[in-house]
Amino acid sequence: QWQLVESGGGLVESGGSLRLTCEVSGVILPKHYIGWFRQAPGGEREGLSCISNTGGSTRYADSVKGRFTVSRDNANNKMYLQMSSLNPEDTAVYYCARASVMFLTSRSDLYDQWGQGTQVTVSS
Repeated sequence: QWQLVESGGGLVESGGSLRLTCEVSGVILPKHYIGWFRQAPGGEREGLSCISNTGGSTRYADSVKGRFTVSRDNANNKMYLQMSSLNPEDTAVYYCARASVMFLTSRSDLYDQWGQGTQVTVSS
C-alpha cells in the first residue's frame, strides 16, 4: 500500500528558500511519475511540477519556472521540491502525488495517491 508523506514546510521570509521532501513508503517507487501541487486558502489546487519515473524529464508551471526544481532519489524512495526566491503568493499547502499515467501532466485528476500536505508560509 502506498503512502506519501511530505515534509520540509514552514515559515520563511520573502526571498528565502525551502526544500520539500516527499517520502514514499509501501512499494517500490521508480516506475511512477510524481507531481507537486499546492493549494492556497480559498483557491484551487495548482499543479507546480512533475517528474518522470527516471527523473530524466520534468515540467514546471509558469508561476514557478526558474525558481523551483524537482528531483527524485529512487534508491531512497524520495522526491524533492527545491524552492527559491519565495514570495507571499507562494503561501499554500504543498502536496506530492503519484500519477496514474506515464506522462508529464499537471491535471490533478490524473493523480491517484496524495500525501497529506505540508504548509509553506512566506512572510513579506
